[in-house]
Amino acid sequence: MPKARYLLALTAIAALAALPAAAHVTLENREAPVGAPYKAVFVVPHGCAGSATTGLRVQIPEGVIASEPAPKPGWKVDVVKGKYAGEYDYSGGKISEGIKEVVWSGGKLPPHEHDQFIIDTYLTDALKPDSMLYFPAVQECEAGISRWIDILAPGSGPHDTKWPAPGVKLMPKS
Repeated sequence: MPKARYLLALTAIAALAALPAAAHVTLENREAPVGAPYKAVFVVPHGCAGSATTGLRVQIPEGVIASEPAPKPGWKVDVVKGKYAGEYDYSGGKISEGIKEVVWSGGKLPPHEHDQFIIDTYLTDALKPDSMLYFPAVQECEAGISRWIDILAPGSGPHDTKWPAPGVKLMPKS
């Protein structure tokens, strides 16, 4: 019996050690077709080391256009606009600039609660199907910052880094 308790304790420790690696800002919808609208739902599962989340900053990657952040009660939303690297066809016209970053601030998400932050976007045909697209995010808390900005190398997974950026797998146009 002591050996069984020892193995059970080791299993519990291993499971607890794996929790922080899985507890990062993610995208709810993990796959999306190119050439189509995409609702980017960022899930914030907890605060920073026991501290409440007070802000979330999300970088919009090249090839993602027509971004519109959803308002969030109790939070202020700001956007940073800029030029795209090129022109994109959208809604019968061409666009060459738009939102490059979205910032929610002024709210307070308790450290042991989760919530969602939403940006409606359009994934252009210029994006490559069967690849990953990353939205680097910075989670600001009352005490500390978590920078979810690591872009994973092809073939690696979110547990291969401490700070994986939220990502979506791009699928062929349907």
